[in-house]
Amino acid sequence: MVSDPRILVVENDPTDDVRRLGDWLTAAGAELVIVRPHAGDAVPTGFDGVGGLVVLGGAQEAFPTGGVPGAPWFAELSDLLRAAVAAGLPTLGVCLGGQLLAQAMGGRVERSEHGPVIGPRLVAKRDTAEKDPLFGPVPFTPDVLHWHSDEITVLPPGAVLLATSSAVPNQAFRVGSRAWGLQFHIECDTAMIAAWAADDAATLDALGIAPGTVVERCAAVMDDVEDAWRPFAERFAALVRGTIGSMYLPVIEA
Repeated sequence: MVSDPRILVVENDPTDDVRRLGDWLTAAGAELVIVRPHAGDAVPTGFDGVGGLVVLGGAQEAFPTGGVPGAPWFAELSDLLRAAVAAGLPTLGVCLGGQLLAQAMGGRVERSEHGPVIGPRLVAKRDTAEKDPLFGPVPFTPDVLHWHSDEITVLPPGAVLLATSSAVPNQAFRVGSRAWGLQFHIECDTAMIAAWAADDAATLDALGIAPGTVVERCAAVMDDVEDAWRPFAERFAALVRGTIGSMYLPVIEA
């Protein structure tokens, strides 16, 4: 049975819109319903008329005091995330969205002990990801983009770790049957990175990185990011539509 192809997208910050991820989802047949709480939109209390949920990132000081969210709508958004997990609604949290998912389900988010993590990185897929419907086909060490000062330090009870790295251990996870959190970004294009670099020039200066350098480094991996994560987005859209199941079974050549 084909499910509703519409995906509710929560934009937490005007500087981090759905961008390339939105292009990939719509090209895969999804319809996006975008709400912008930062501009005054109310966070929905349910999922009438949508078959999936995406929660984006943001530049807010989201967890300034021991994991207490800073934006006024985060409590309602956390309730929505818990409801999505309980309902088995296909859900994807990106960077801040992944942190909010982790915290809503009983995990912990804290300041990164390594300081701000910025720029392109590789993450390593865990063996536990092999049968995951979204992560199963992801390359073993895909390129990702980082831009965060907080990180998920404790996963929610029962969560499955899907990707890791030496600096940031909890890079991607699944909680419940169909809710995924990413610590990294997959939605950015070069223009978005350039805007972040301009806005965050003081942080980059403290790290000893020229804004133009981080933009160039990110631009250099944009095609590789698309190669890894566009199919991931297409699988998420297929899960929303109900055209793939909840387990990835790789084809074994005879």
